[in-house]
Amino acid sequence: MSRTTGTAVLCWCAVFLIAASCRPAAAREACRAPAPVCQAMAAVFPVAGYQPYASAVRIGPDLLVTNRHVVADEAVLTIRLGDGKTVKGEVLATDYPGDLVFVRATLPAGPTLSPAALAAEPRLFVLGQDVASREITVFAEGRVLVRPATGHALARLHHSAHTQPGNSGGALVDQDGRLVAIVASGGEGRYEAIPATELARLRARSGPQHREASGVLGKSYRECDRVLDEARRPRAEDRARLVALLERWCSATGNRQHMDLAAQAVGRMRDLARSVSLFERSLADDPNAINTRVGLVVALHLQRRWQEETPHLDWLLKVIPRDPTVHRFAIQVGKWTGNSALVARALALIEAHNPRAVEAAERFLADRRPPPQSGSGPRLPARPR
Repeated sequence: MSRTTGTAVLCWCAVFLIAASCRPAAAREACRAPAPVCQAMAAVFPVAGYQPYASAVRIGPDLLVTNRHVVADEAVLTIRLGDGKTVKGEVLATDYPGDLVFVRATLPAGPTLSPAALAAEPRLFVLGQDVASREITVFAEGRVLVRPATGHALARLHHSAHTQPGNSGGALVDQDGRLVAIVASGGEGRYEAIPATELARLRARSGPQHREASGVLGKSYRECDRVLDEARRPRAEDRARLVALLERWCSATGNRQHMDLAAQAVGRMRDLARSVSLFERSLADDPNAINTRVGLVVALHLQRRWQEETPHLDWLLKVIPRDPTVHRFAIQVGKWTGNSALVARALALIEAHNPRAVEAAERFLADRRPPPQSGSGPRLPARPR
């Protein structure tokens, strides 16, 4: 997981865990999460591979799980143990498309975590490597934002438990320390994790018979990242080539996060129609993907496809009712499409959650100028200072 920052919170092990699986005593004193959550930390390890700072979860005596984007096409992962020593783990070949891989390694005795179903109203905690301390840490708790969409094999759990760089491949556990998902991606207070129930499907699609397909899939991650880096400051003459490469390689990962990053990069290169297409393909894999839907709204907005924005804004107002960016888009689209109901909903939410912005919204609504035409940028109600 990347593109966010945070501070280190050291952890402690419960006294009844065996000594071999506990962190140092100085770290034990700082874990303020429920005891089962602190205990679960002993089953999460800092790792390094294609990504230099990441995490992995122990699910068997010699078996761990992490994200595909942590290893890409590399065959070996470095695992750091509680005493600071490192061991090498073998990345098991798989054609599973959902950003998970197994890693087999010889590990000292210690606890494991087993996949668990999501409870009704769980408290959620991310357990993963903190890049500042390089220790496994319990981060600030959160809640479920949206459950995985039914009928979509690659749908993720969307949550608000704080996630930051180094957490990729870590554990998302509930207050009872049960493994409900594997940390994957996110940002802006909206994070994603892959349901732990997917480990059964990963197991069915892992083994030496998948070596060729696994190599191809891993290469697509590396190539997608390479093109994303090149697209940060593209020359005008390179844009068409980069757009084609982003579509090719990032789509080939099957990973929604990479498709979203490609859609953003394509949009920055002013190919908004393809940006919309990439976001829509990503959303088809996971209709509950909050950040994907926000990205789609922005791309549609810049193309002045305001009627197409409306159902997405309706959904976002329900799911993230406090979000000021969604409020502002909804006010603007509601005004320009004559959708008074959308305007009323957005105004009510602004009054409830961001009252300082009410005056700016009302001023925008009173402005009688027509919507911007092609060639002029859309105007948004100003953010309050």
